Amino acid sequence: MMDSPFDFAFDRNLAAPVDGNPLGLRLLALLLVPPAIVLMVILPSSHARAHAARPAEGFAPVMPVTSVPRPADGSIFNVSAGYTGLVEGRRAHAVGDPLTIVLTEQLSTSKTAASKTQKTGAFNAVPPTAGPFSFLDPNALKASGGSSFNGQGNASQTSTLGGEVSVTIAEVRPNGTALVKGEKRLTLSQGQEWVQVSGIVRLGDIDTDNRVRSTQVADARVTYTGNGSIGRASRQGWLAQFFSAINPF
Repeated sequence: MMDSPFDFAFDRNLAAPVDGNPLGLRLLALLLVPPAIVLMVILPSSHARAHAARPAEGFAPVMPVTSVPRPADGSIFNVSAGYTGLVEGRRAHAVGDPLTIVLTEQLSTSKTAASKTQKTGAFNAVPPTAGPFSFLDPNALKASGGSSFNGQGNASQTSTLGGEVSVTIAEVRPNGTALVKGEKRLTLSQGQEWVQVSGIVRLGDIDTDNRVRSTQVADARVTYTGNGSIGRASRQGWLAQFFSAINPF
């Protein structure tokens, strides 16, 4: 049976001479070592959950850039008054313009691994029928051995995310692409849920309804999470994490 990682520390301290530190203090120190190690394992995950319990910053709507109106010079045409090109229509193309990201994410992965080994061997010696070794039994000089291993593993995962999230253009780049980001927050009776989306879209992929599919968003970052009683019920408690961390099986 495999020893516990704490067995060595217990044996060494209990076998130490009593001179110096009392046995009670050493036992108290030994009792505090396992919880300290478990806390080192639990605290990073708890810190990550604390960040997931509230929406991340940086997804606030971007306001359009306010252009300085040109002084009146008697001309009727003025670009700063909200001019839009004839071929662009009402499609989003400037900083602060809203557009809709249609979430059509569907990922499916599968992996299978198998390994098999087998090895056999035999040894056989026939003693002479005459002479000093004639008393040996031929069956006693036979030996054989073998080993085999067979392992197999399967893993699969399927993720589906659908819906729509409206975002705003945060930056327009010279190559015809734009950085977009935005979020949608839902306050429910059992907590709060939010969807945050950011990425790079090509302005030419935006249709006439100011919609673009999430599969056309480069460097897409999609976060869907929430907090509240339902979210807490789906997470393992700290005491269960403690026993899971020290369980050797």
